[in-house]
Amino acid sequence: MTKVLNNLIDQLTKLPGIGRKTAQRISFYILKSKAVDVEALAKTIIEAKKKLRFCPVCFNLTEDEICEICQDNKRDRNLMCVVEDASDILSIERSGNYSGLYHVLGGVLSPIDNIGPEVLKIKELMRRIEKDRFTEVIIATNPTREGEATAHYLVKLTKPFNVKVSRIARGLPIGSDLDLADEVTISEAFEGRKEIE
Repeated sequence: MTKVLNNLIDQLTKLPGIGRKTAQRISFYILKSKAVDVEALAKTIIEAKKKLRFCPVCFNLTEDEICEICQDNKRDRNLMCVVEDASDILSIERSGNYSGLYHVLGGVLSPIDNIGPEVLKIKELMRRIEKDRFTEVIIATNPTREGEATAHYLVKLTKPFNVKVSRIARGLPIGSDLDLADEVTISEAFEGRKEIE
């Protein structure tokens, strides 16, 4: 295997969910593609990296100063959905079952990976809850051990604010990610959410 091909495969394996075998398939696909298509892909990746940033309000991705969702006055400003990553917003929006605002934590609590509350956007979340007086905060972290631990931690922190805190229903399989779920599953999870005591 050539050094250049090996480097390409190594770079692709750094992407989430891409093992060496998949990286090899993608590499050969790229090499068989037209140069113009490969250049367009590379240009799009560079453009996204340069232009996209985090919304200072909710930490969703945006090209603007504030993201489209935070700017949208038609959204229900009494509801806030807390998610792990901006990709989760895309999944929830596809379901068409939620019209409130969001807050992106930027991950979940994971002591093994040295991710504590100070690494996540939890302080910012508490400031928003205090300032904006939401009537309900929906916790939509993934149904993993870390997602559950994060949800329980957030419930403790939100108690003093006297706000209804709910968790999306367990329509999502344990160990699964929101961005892998279909629209119907996400819709059912939102409809079946329960208040957390």
